[in-house]
Amino acid sequence: MRKMLLAFVAAGAMAISGNAFAADYKIMAPAAPGGGWDQTARTLQTVLQEEKISGNVQVVNVTGAGGTIGLAQFANSAKGDPSQLIVGGYVMVGAILTNASPVTLEQVTPIARLTGEYEALVVPAASPIKSIADLVEKLKADPGAVSWGGGSAGGTDHITAGLLAKAAGVDPTKVNYIAFSGGGEALAAILGNQVTVGISGYGEFESQIKSGTLRIIGISSETKVEGIDAPTFKEGGLDVSIQNWRMVAAAPGITKEQEAAIGADIEKLVKSKGWQEQLKAKGWADTYLAGDAFKAQLAKDTEATSAILKDIGLVK
Repeated sequence: MRKMLLAFVAAGAMAISGNAFAADYKIMAPAAPGGGWDQTARTLQTVLQEEKISGNVQVVNVTGAGGTIGLAQFANSAKGDPSQLIVGGYVMVGAILTNASPVTLEQVTPIARLTGEYEALVVPAASPIKSIADLVEKLKADPGAVSWGGGSAGGTDHITAGLLAKAAGVDPTKVNYIAFSGGGEALAAILGNQVTVGISGYGEFESQIKSGTLRIIGISSETKVEGIDAPTFKEGGLDVSIQNWRMVAAAPGITKEQEAAIGADIEKLVKSKGWQEQLKAKGWADTYLAGDAFKAQLAKDTEATSAILKDIGLVK
């Protein structure tokens, strides 16, 4: 009997110990609430806690300059701290280049690419623009009269607008692009008819598209996307396809062991039922890529993005 009691006590102690040593994390979303990075950070927060991968997760928002202000703050203040993470993605790659940011992704510790999302082109429901052809017609008549509302300058939204203009035979440097620091601000401007057309990840517009307040006129996928009632840009006559991806990175100056432990937590997260359910609910593609493979892909994406930005006149 005494042995059984000791076994129960030991088992209880192990359970308590396991919970006590679950990693606590503080995740920076380097943008305003409501946008894709904020959604990613808060989804990480929810799943890490619900799947008991982490005991406590906090999210903080730092806005500005396509995430480069938050990135610089993170790189300086989180150095050597394995409890601190930052989300980012393709938008940040472009913003670093266009803002000539002194802090780059080489100064943090990339952990994994998590998700991918296609770009959606939307207009208010009452807009006379019904299709990509209608947009192209207005764009060719007067490029400056068509205002595009999206995320930060040099990000995926801005790049996509430039590529669409170029594909339509319009000088991409004449695109009248209006940058907003967060998805919530951009959405308000589109719904308030402050811009002609809105461009962002599909998930940021999904509820308004389904409610009928926004009309989607195109999606940036290579082929038709199940569940999205919209033509691809290619089907609309513009040879453009692009996918925005999002990632998570850790602080600079952490040890290889700490990096491996964070990577293991993220791997548990992406394989969990909770994460897969969130991907399905939000329409995010699972583009998980970790470790050295992700770092190599990040270097390739940075080089390719630099070439695109030069081509559309955003970087010299």
